[in-house]
Amino acid sequence: MWQYVGRKSEAHSANRWRLWQRGYWEHTIRDDRDYEAHVDYVHFNPVRHGLVQMPADWRFSSFHRWVAKGLYPPGWMGSDDEPTEAAERD
Repeated sequence: MWQYVGRKSEAHSANRWRLWQRGYWEHTIRDDRDYEAHVDYVHFNPVRHGLVQMPADWRFSSFHRWVAKGLYPPGWMGSDDEPTEAAERD
């Protein structure tokens, strides 16, 4: 995965080895629904950014473990109530 991050970052030399983007901050999970929304956000992010067609296509994702536990269907593609930017500050 780090090789992938490094390759993607080469186009942005000033940010070459920065893993986190500026403008992100800590968020305390408020309840079960908030937790679910953030997990959905993380699983759908590779799709949102055009890296894969489906969450299951991202080989680095914890999505595969969640499917194995029966918490997501294999073809899950997000939901209408997922946060648009769960980890970004306004």
